[in-house]
Amino acid sequence: MNRFLRLFALLTLAAFTLAACGNQAASSPTQAPAPTDAPAKIVVYSGRSESLVGPFFTQFTQATGIQVEVRYGDTAELAATILEEGANSPADLFFAQDAGALGALAAAGMLAPLPADTLNQVEPRFRSSDGLWVGISGRARVVVYNTNKLTEADLPRSITGFVDPQWRGRVGWAPTNGSFQAFVTAMRVQLGEEAARRWLEGMIANEVKTYEKNAAIVQAVAAGEIDVGFVNHYYLYQLQRQSGNTLAAANYYPADGDVGALINIAGVGILKTAKNAPAAQRLIDYMLSTEGQRYFAEQTFEYPLAGNVQPDPRLKPLSEIQTPQIDLNQLRDLQGTLQLLRDVGAL
Repeated sequence: MNRFLRLFALLTLAAFTLAACGNQAASSPTQAPAPTDAPAKIVVYSGRSESLVGPFFTQFTQATGIQVEVRYGDTAELAATILEEGANSPADLFFAQDAGALGALAAAGMLAPLPADTLNQVEPRFRSSDGLWVGISGRARVVVYNTNKLTEADLPRSITGFVDPQWRGRVGWAPTNGSFQAFVTAMRVQLGEEAARRWLEGMIANEVKTYEKNAAIVQAVAAGEIDVGFVNHYYLYQLQRQSGNTLAAANYYPADGDVGALINIAGVGILKTAKNAPAAQRLIDYMLSTEGQRYFAEQTFEYPLAGNVQPDPRLKPLSEIQTPQIDLNQLRDLQGTLQLLRDVGAL
């Protein structure tokens, strides 16, 4: 609990700092340097776990000779750390698991604009509207369900339907997870503050089971401990690979533009204070290259966003997901979401 008090305090401090600075940061943006004469080492703050992206950084070093020093942690906490460190942050690049944390840093004037040729490799909906961050891979919110107990026809078309008493004690969530918090932020944007609060309170009243991580939710669903859970799409495929494809679980995508089918991104931004910005830009270039996109498609089962790389054939095509029409740039109010989750007792 204390870490969320610290995180909320840091985000509040950042908001006051941003207000005091006015438009000063925006009036003199610093362009991220082109990838020439790159130094031999960069520091990355990664909200993505070492098990997911550690091999990718090794692959990058082998391909370029650039060493990568990585600090792993929770995306929201790392964003708060960068805000706390300010101009003294050792980080060159922030690799976030959702757009909201990148948006919070962008709003605080911490990120440098990226080159147009970098941004243009990705669809506009998967990048910052002001050019401060870019998506690397796509991640869909889904409802994972136990296939021995349920079919898709048994599931509500909207994520809001799980407050119905028939789902009492049968659902799992991970409220400390950054992806879940981004989803709640999206719900606040799409449905409004009070509707989001009522849904959270309804889920708690319906005895939702709390887990620390998404993978634990998928495992609990497959084991029959719970019937459904709110997760990102790729956890199922990662666990299927580990278990030999024997899990009694499948992903369900809510329909009709429901917020439960949000497509978020894992993305990156270069800090204005980066000491090794050219090398950081080379890392972004590699992430968006065919080699980089293949890694995320084949190793983490995410949606590639560049390089004409196709996703794993088991994934539902992005074009077929009835995702909500939410601008990812609107998901930056992490502070408000953390406060809401604390208010209702989810944190």
